[in-house]
Amino acid sequence: MTDTIRYRRRAARPGASRPRRRGLALALAAALAGTALAGCTAEQYQKGYILPEGALEQIPIGASQDQVLIVLGTPSTVATLNGDVFYYISQRAERKVAFMNQQIIDQRVIGVYFDKNRNVTRLANYGLKDGKIFDFISRTTPTSGQEISYLTPLFKLIAFR
Repeated sequence: MTDTIRYRRRAARPGASRPRRRGLALALAAALAGTALAGCTAEQYQKGYILPEGALEQIPIGASQDQVLIVLGTPSTVATLNGDVFYYISQRAERKVAFMNQQIIDQRVIGVYFDKNRNVTRLANYGLKDGKIFDFISRTTPTSGQEISYLTPLFKLIAFR
């Protein structure tokens, strides 16, 4: 008598491999969606002057104009009010999703005021607070006058870039 090895062949049941395929398809779709969303995370952009950490503390009242240039570098623009004023202009913007427009999240204008002898008389860190120009160093809002008439166009200029 010959030994016959019988192999049982499973009958192909309809849909037997579907749960495995469905799980694989879901895992693949989740991986692709995760990869696509990773490219859509928020991006931040810095435009203009980047203020070095602790730079304003290195400029005491009475410092020379040359010392300011060494610490802060060349200003974005210079004005003459009652002496020279150096303005350093910066803007931070954010784009939440890769294909959307950037939104401005912060605008700053650092002002360094000099007297006739070219020594620092005042430092200001202007930004927008409640829609108005605000000095974050002196905690004041500039009022009308020569200073505010010069700052207003700077904020409008950088707001619409």
